[in-house]
Amino acid sequence: MRYPPIPAELFIENRSRLASAMQPNSIAVFNSADVPVLSADGSGRFVQNSDLFYLSGVDQEESVLLLFPDAKAAENREILFVKKTSELIAVWEGQKLDKEQAAQVSGIAHVEWLDELDHTLRALTQKARKIYLNYNEHGRASSPVETADDRFRKRCQSLYPTHQYLRPAPLLHQLRVIKSEVEISLIQQACDITEAGFRRVLTMLKPGTLEYEIEAEYAHEFLRVGSKDFAYQPIIASGERACVLHYLSNDQVCADGDMLLMDVGAEFANYNADMTRTAPVNGRFSSRQRAVYDAVHRTLRICIDELIKPGVKIKAYQLQAAQIIEHELLELGLLDKNVIAAEKLNRDIKETQKSYRQYFMHGVSHSLGLDVHDVTSLDPEFAENMVFTVEPGIYIREEGLGVRLENNIVIKESGNLDLMANIPINPDEIEDLMNA
Repeated sequence: MRYPPIPAELFIENRSRLASAMQPNSIAVFNSADVPVLSADGSGRFVQNSDLFYLSGVDQEESVLLLFPDAKAAENREILFVKKTSELIAVWEGQKLDKEQAAQVSGIAHVEWLDELDHTLRALTQKARKIYLNYNEHGRASSPVETADDRFRKRCQSLYPTHQYLRPAPLLHQLRVIKSEVEISLIQQACDITEAGFRRVLTMLKPGTLEYEIEAEYAHEFLRVGSKDFAYQPIIASGERACVLHYLSNDQVCADGDMLLMDVGAEFANYNADMTRTAPVNGRFSSRQRAVYDAVHRTLRICIDELIKPGVKIKAYQLQAAQIIEHELLELGLLDKNVIAAEKLNRDIKETQKSYRQYFMHGVSHSLGLDVHDVTSLDPEFAENMVFTVEPGIYIREEGLGVRLENNIVIKESGNLDLMANIPINPDEIEDLMNA
């Protein structure tokens, strides 16, 4: 394992909180993710289902968690099912969790082999009226691939059609969005690994460097210090490509006079960092680049230091941040003050139709944790110990110039904690490090 054991108390507490939120006399079932299937006999890297990991800490395939808080027999209130291991599996795939190890990782006393799931479920469903079946509920989720949760949901509803079925996602979204101190420390470690990668890149970036060479430097540093992989596919975009929000080719030359936008994050123990930095390829900002960079940097600081507070509605905050960007675009000579004034009087114009949107097209913040775009509750507002990104940007396609800056923060009543405070962001510091 690339990371030290996470205290089982985290998962015990997570399950306890979910059990308290479940309806009486109900069962909840959570499946692990599948190993991605490639062509021929190939397979991709396994990434655990976030809900199962949150509740159990188990980081391997073919695992199922069953919760029945109101079961009369204590051993039936929490049951973890894991893949039956063998010497053959150990030879070909490596050591899997045995029952004792699974119990130690999760804090669940009752562990069974997976082939006991159907028999156990059949017995317990006779004593329960309701069943929570997991589903990936996310506003932008769109995948034709059927997951283990999807397959189980269909089979369970077919076998037990007279039970009442419930959605665990709303409950888990409320729980997962507030991070414990253990979770915050894991995200901090992911941010620290990301910092090491960025500092490494600043020492070697120069005209003529290929974008994928920069990606390779991050990968080297991330893997060297214990990350399994990038938290997400990195964006290494120089020049006009920085104006493509999800540019992923990373195959062009970083030219003299260009800015390089790097949206990169490390993963650590399944928790994620999400950083964006923009740097001059030749080590010196031009006056125009510096002006745009300063505008984005000011917006970032205002969002972190003034706008994001517990109790503030997230939608209202996004609109406030957009107004700051709009003002900065006006100061940069990119917007007409008369057009802005007319838009303010036009009640029929949608926010997506306003003139600032041609230079700033995305949201300013999103929740961060086990998923890079982590879960949030419906109609959310900021609360103590939420972890959010802050990522304003300005993209001027006609100038081939894009700047985005992004930090990760923990929301606090006493003042937000910036998990990326040590990652260079001041333009003078970036120039100094690049030219040292």
